[in-house]
Amino acid sequence: MQRELFESMSVPKAYLKLAVPVVLAMILSVVYNMVDAWFISLTGDADLVAGVSVCAPVFVLSIAIGDIWGLGGSSLMSRLLGEKKDREAGNVSAFCMGAAVASGLLFMALMLIFHDPILYLLGANEASYPHALSYFTWIAIGTPFIIFTMIPNNQLRTEGLASWGMWAAIAGTVANIALDPVFIFTLGLGAGGAALATTLSNLLSCLLYVLIIWKKCHVISLDITRAFRIGGHVKEILRIGIPASVTNLANSLSMMLTNRALVPYGNVQIAAMGIAMRINMISQMTLIGFAFGGQPLFGYTYGSRNRERFQKTLRFAYLLEAGLGIVFAVILYGLAPLLLQSFINDVKVIEAGTAMLRFMQISAILVGFSLVTTCVCQAVGNAFGALTLSLSRQGILFLIAILLLPMCFGFTGILLAQPAADLLTGIISILIIGRILMHWERETEPKVDH
Repeated sequence: MQRELFESMSVPKAYLKLAVPVVLAMILSVVYNMVDAWFISLTGDADLVAGVSVCAPVFVLSIAIGDIWGLGGSSLMSRLLGEKKDREAGNVSAFCMGAAVASGLLFMALMLIFHDPILYLLGANEASYPHALSYFTWIAIGTPFIIFTMIPNNQLRTEGLASWGMWAAIAGTVANIALDPVFIFTLGLGAGGAALATTLSNLLSCLLYVLIIWKKCHVISLDITRAFRIGGHVKEILRIGIPASVTNLANSLSMMLTNRALVPYGNVQIAAMGIAMRINMISQMTLIGFAFGGQPLFGYTYGSRNRERFQKTLRFAYLLEAGLGIVFAVILYGLAPLLLQSFINDVKVIEAGTAMLRFMQISAILVGFSLVTTCVCQAVGNAFGALTLSLSRQGILFLIAILLLPMCFGFTGILLAQPAADLLTGIISILIIGRILMHWERETEPKVDH
């Protein structure tokens, strides 16, 4: 346990030491997704590509389940460590590890048993079904590994070991990229080969995480017997973990709603939005990484009641996210046409995608502000604030915007939907963080006897 990092190291240095490894791992994950899609598209088989595409929600749901135990558990652990309750934090760690394994095995069993209705619900048809089934089967088998990786990946940051978690994640991603062409083309496994590569790479990450915990950790525990000493902490884990998982589900929902809104305008617009979102994902993942990478520092300083260090951390996080938001907005706005051209040569798609990517930059600063506030809510155990923000930006507020704005502004209204939702979420974020700080100030005010 690196207490110096949480207690005495300068806030910028401590924050970046925790956040940078998370950012690097997330960026590499984005690169992998792009490379993986490229390898699959090289098959030239539209039915195979469609079969793999319809299985994408399985990943989202797996990560969402992992977030319940990963983010919910690490949030509580940070506060317990700040209160110097290391033993309890270790019990929470063991419980989340066990819960992740149990959830993964249950999810795997349900998918393998009900694979037909699930695949047709996801959109598989007669032509894509064989490829979808091949991909789905291996992904289902790998689900316990995908879910489990979310637990140590989050918990290692609570002990100040973010860089070790980064290397485990990077090793899995590199292995996935290396195995894709071997399994897809050399061994001729097609869609199933892509899924098998993903499953094996996640297994590798799991093994590395276990090795790191065994060799490096003092608080994080793999001792399943300690999971039964969790006491009344399960409710606290779920209070923060469930809102965290909702965020991933809301992201998926917003993409689906945007594509459906673009249907009347043709496939050119849908294709352009898909590419623009992929490009914008680089900035989004960077902002998310820097926001949530510092979560253990927020939790620890809150748990130790070090209000001065907590406020310094909050100030630094907001300034960092605002600066990054401006930099990314300027770069992506200016280079939008060139970035689109690197993906496709279709002039119409490039023109449409350029406008879309530029609209996405309108609310770049507000995105970072909302992300930091969400992170703070999770870190301090403010379940209401965490759930509200999780349901706002790409949930309820986006749904309202994507339904109303096109009625008023047509196609432009679709492009304005996300910035509008970001603006409203930013306002809500200000109210929530103000309430958290005021509540803490009232808690620490000296009582006057009359």
